[in-house]
Amino acid sequence: MIHNRIAVLRAEHGMSRRNLAEAVGVNPQTIGYLERGDYSPSLELGMKIARLFDAPVEFIFSLTPFEGLVSELLREGRS
Repeated sequence: MIHNRIAVLRAEHGMSRRNLAEAVGVNPQTIGYLERGDYSPSLELGMKIARLFDAPVEFIFSLTPFEGLVSELLREGRS
């Protein structure tokens, strides 16, 4: 399973699933499947999403679950 931060990034950018889908050339249902982990993106789609959000692919997609935001903030605060 590929984990992702698509829903979080969409929310930060005020984008709907439909907006994101249109921007990267897929059906809005595909974005929903990606967000739920029901579908793994092609390399091309992953790179299009990363380019749209101006972020590295590995910031958006991971083979392991992402840490919760609270855990990340606490860890950064201790550094």
